[in-house]
Amino acid sequence: MYSPQSTKKLQQLTEALIAKKELGPADIAGLRDALRFHEYRYYVMNDPMISDTEYDRLFKSLEKIEAADPSLIKPDSPTQRVAKGLTREFPTVQHLVPMLSLENSYDADDLNDFDRKARELSGLNEIEYCVEPKFDGGSISLVYENDQLVRGATRGDGVQGDEVTTNIRQIRSIPLSAEFSSLGLQTVEIRGEVLINKENFRQYNEKLMEEGIPPLANPRNAAAGTLRIKDPKEVAKRNLEVFVYHVSYYSLIKGAQTPEPLTHHDSSLAMLWQLGFRAPFKEKKTFNGIEGVIQYCHDFEAKRDGLPYEIDGMVIKVNDLGLQDKLGMTSHHPRWAIAYKFKARQAITTLIDVDYQVGRTGAVTPVAKLEPVAVGGVTVSSISIHNEEYIKEKDLHIGDQVLIERAGDVIPQIVRSLGEKRKGDEKKIRFPHNCPVCESKLFKEEGEAVWRCINIDCPAQAVERIIHFASKDAMDIRGFGEAIIRKFYEMKFLKDIPGIYSMALSKIEGLEGFGKKSIENLTKSIETSKKQPLHRLIYALGIRFVGETTAKTLAQAIEHLTDLEKFSMEDLQALEDIGPKVAGSVHHFFSNKTNREMIKHLEELGLTLKNEKKQLSSGGNFTGLTFLFTGTLPTLKRSDAEKIVENNGGQILTGVSAKLNYLVVGEDAGSKLEKAKKINTVRIISEEEFLSMVERS
Repeated sequence: MYSPQSTKKLQQLTEALIAKKELGPADIAGLRDALRFHEYRYYVMNDPMISDTEYDRLFKSLEKIEAADPSLIKPDSPTQRVAKGLTREFPTVQHLVPMLSLENSYDADDLNDFDRKARELSGLNEIEYCVEPKFDGGSISLVYENDQLVRGATRGDGVQGDEVTTNIRQIRSIPLSAEFSSLGLQTVEIRGEVLINKENFRQYNEKLMEEGIPPLANPRNAAAGTLRIKDPKEVAKRNLEVFVYHVSYYSLIKGAQTPEPLTHHDSSLAMLWQLGFRAPFKEKKTFNGIEGVIQYCHDFEAKRDGLPYEIDGMVIKVNDLGLQDKLGMTSHHPRWAIAYKFKARQAITTLIDVDYQVGRTGAVTPVAKLEPVAVGGVTVSSISIHNEEYIKEKDLHIGDQVLIERAGDVIPQIVRSLGEKRKGDEKKIRFPHNCPVCESKLFKEEGEAVWRCINIDCPAQAVERIIHFASKDAMDIRGFGEAIIRKFYEMKFLKDIPGIYSMALSKIEGLEGFGKKSIENLTKSIETSKKQPLHRLIYALGIRFVGETTAKTLAQAIEHLTDLEKFSMEDLQALEDIGPKVAGSVHHFFSNKTNREMIKHLEELGLTLKNEKKQLSSGGNFTGLTFLFTGTLPTLKRSDAEKIVENNGGQILTGVSAKLNYLVVGEDAGSKLEKAKKINTVRIISEEEFLSMVERS
């Protein structure tokens, strides 16, 4: 879309705009061009050329200019993606051309048979095929008129779908305008697939679980479901992506010549790529004959787990568009294309029983016990079934045959119960009315799906809070794992979190597994944990909805932990990424007298409640720089390396983005390294280079 010359020109324009102290109406055309260019670099090319801060400043400048004079607003302005208010309904619209399903194939024999039929119908001895990934998301149709995006719709029943244009506009890899007119095209309908990449899906599920909400089963459902969310701002938060792969319809500008039928590769993928769409132009390959196609499908299946997005197969298309027309289609599928489906990551097993677990926040979670079965490379014997509503929705019974699914690294989920296989002796699952541990009556807040035990003295909650407090990501008390904590609790040797620091460990010498050396080691670990940074302590407290990232945000805002006792709801919501729900939970925790007394007791026992990092990071040669570590470092522990950065004034990020300055890479680096390679502002360095920077500082 952008030549080297236009790229250079737009980058120079960007630098000039950034350098200006104040931007006005005279800059509006340049602002729009620059913002569109940098959206393309970030969301289509995965290769940003400016920082998020610089982009945000330009975007806010454009918003300000348009707000001052609304007559300047254009439909394809970058500010016009996010709509104001909620979408009340999704009207049904008819596709310009029906979105037919593809015929499926599962092995080489099916592909050979497809090739045989195509050759017989065409009279050719050999056919050229284009092969591209079959993205596992939600199918959409995009319509452009006079270069402007005018409609986005779901697949629906293939003939008509839901009109979701407002939500489609939130996806930044979809251009709001594209120069189809330069090719003589007036109206164009494009097919595509909406996706959530694996990393964004993982992060989104983590947020859901922190809030006590069941995680989504797979990226496909998450992507398709997002398109029907009524709040477009919520859609924007989910970081959807789109790959477009087919031009299904076009009409010409009056007087323009009909383009000669070329190939799918040239007329669809290459054209869409050049116009600024994210098309599988780099992932596709063409082959003369079916043998190369078969091998490519096998090769792609072998590396599917290493891709940043889920695919469930490959799509094979006759490359010549004229030949596609000749082959035609049935009432169900085109004769010129076929889907090669990868091996399913699903299995059928029996639901044997249901256990009920009580978490540290009192949430009662049902866990299905299954006949062990292998799915996606792991043996699954139990699966969380989340809450009572989930059980009803899936119509689960003890003794049911159930279909389970595991997509990539996603938590296994029950897809559905196989009611048609019931024999009559299955038992309905009845959710308990009382806590399975302390027998207290369960309570469910209005608007929530989770039943909770609200007895603060419930043994299950108490022991779970201690386990969480001592865990690796919290206070990291080495040698004080779940089994030992449960044993100490049952012995009544330990009853609460402060008790960790006041246990007379000498009294347990002689118990199985507790010799003099092991007690010395545990004593040392407990003492060491007192010096953990404040954000770890905040996370360790187990405040509902507060994960590791939120804990760091809270820690950075205070000098001492007790400062949070004075924070109002408004103060908390003023902090980055803290909304009403999290703010309410934090405020409730620090308003509780028992919790405040516990925090005071912990300080008396020697724990660090001051934000020493805040004081240490106020100066240093790493001030203003951001770091992230991935893989196994040759000499340093990751936690020690992070401390070095923070002690020198730098900041540790939790993920790779344009905000990252340095990615320090060790052995077996994974997806973070691959992502960083696509962002040219991130410097990838070794531990040795990092230590050299430390020496210089």
